[in-house]
Amino acid sequence: MYISINDYTLKGAGFNCLKAGLDAVGIKAAEVGFGRDLTVMGVTPDSGMVTLDGPDAVEEYDRRLDEHGYRISALMLSNNFNADDLDKELEWVARAVRTAHSLGCSAVRIDAIMAGEREIPLQERVNKTVNALRQVVEATKDTPIPLGVENHGVCGNDPQFLEGVVQGVGDKRVGLTLDTANFYWWGLPLSQLYEIYQRFAPYVVNTHCKSVNYPEEDRERRRETGWKYGEYAAPLPDGDIDFRKVIGWLKDAGYDGPVCIEDESLGRFEGPGKVRALQRDADHLASIIR
Repeated sequence: MYISINDYTLKGAGFNCLKAGLDAVGIKAAEVGFGRDLTVMGVTPDSGMVTLDGPDAVEEYDRRLDEHGYRISALMLSNNFNADDLDKELEWVARAVRTAHSLGCSAVRIDAIMAGEREIPLQERVNKTVNALRQVVEATKDTPIPLGVENHGVCGNDPQFLEGVVQGVGDKRVGLTLDTANFYWWGLPLSQLYEIYQRFAPYVVNTHCKSVNYPEEDRERRRETGWKYGEYAAPLPDGDIDFRKVIGWLKDAGYDGPVCIEDESLGRFEGPGKVRALQRDADHLASIIR
């Protein structure tokens, strides 16, 4: 396993390029968003957003990463598998997968959220996601890159949905991006999170590591979705989730990919406090991995 950080989190700490953020936190890998315009966060301050619109651009981006000893752990997609033009959406997802392969990524993060999902019955949402992923797998069968569906959003945190998708696709390349706090945000009691982590550990191909520090009396009750999340989101060492357990279960299941920091508590800190929170996150994960 190795430590990574989401570029969204780096932006939240005030960084506009990978070098500034990774050097400040003291790690060497990042998960970066891949836009529909094929852009990603640049490596150095002079880069801005970089467009990976062809082999030469991808090769140059990879060269800049190598210069500094960095790697991209995953490309993060905000896809919509209920898009009006699904063929165009799937073409973009497949292009992201091929780009991830060229960059040596560990996975591509697939979003569970889709347009109008709250009005779509569970099985229909499962079927739409399975159909889309099967097409992406077929279109990128010349690459080994895993596709990790994140437990994300009001509907995407439902374990029935996640299991239906993974089993429905039935391909070893399709698994989960395990977001440790999203099930908690969804309202599940803490003990149920641990049951889910163990249940899905064999399917995990990517991670988002974040935590929440709820009052003790609220940890084991079923809360409404999103209940006081912004108030209680916490750095990893201060939250309720025991990452020694989580990482232990992942290791036992054979997972050897990134443990990616996605700290959503940064709004509670000012200036240098944001960076210090991320440093503590990285140190906490490093001590567990060691």
